[in-house]
Amino acid sequence: MPIGESGELIIKGPQIMKGYLNMPDETTQTLKDGWLHTGDVARMDESGYFYIVDRKKDMIVVSGYNVYPREIEEVLFEHPDVAEAVAIGVPDEYRGETVKAFVVTRSGVPTTEEEVLDFCKERLAAYKSPKAVEFREELPKSAVGKLLRRVLADEERRKAG
Repeated sequence: MPIGESGELIIKGPQIMKGYLNMPDETTQTLKDGWLHTGDVARMDESGYFYIVDRKKDMIVVSGYNVYPREIEEVLFEHPDVAEAVAIGVPDEYRGETVKAFVVTRSGVPTTEEEVLDFCKERLAAYKSPKAVEFREELPKSAVGKLLRRVLADEERRKAG
């Protein structure tokens, strides 16, 4: 990829793993011709430093454009009433996918979907801006407190299908 452009980070070298233990299918998908496909989307700066943009499997494709949930979540976190947020792609007949945000507000702060959507529209390109916001008391997390985007995406798929 050209400098500053995002793409999947793939690496090669003597320190790379030989494969997943007892998982030949996963190994075949991850290791190709000696290259480890990390699943991370990254960009390189002019000095050769890499920056992780997001995970490839979390990318949302809206009308052919790649949208990274992290970018949307960073905007949501700027909203003064948002305590936690996760963005996912949901099926859309016209666009393929659209962005849906799940938000936990700060304790006792009433915020509307319209307020959050307007806030995002002012800061994001139209195709990146969420089309829906669902407020929750809490978001699903792993045992170490990491937000589980996949749980919410699975819930939405079940609803749609």
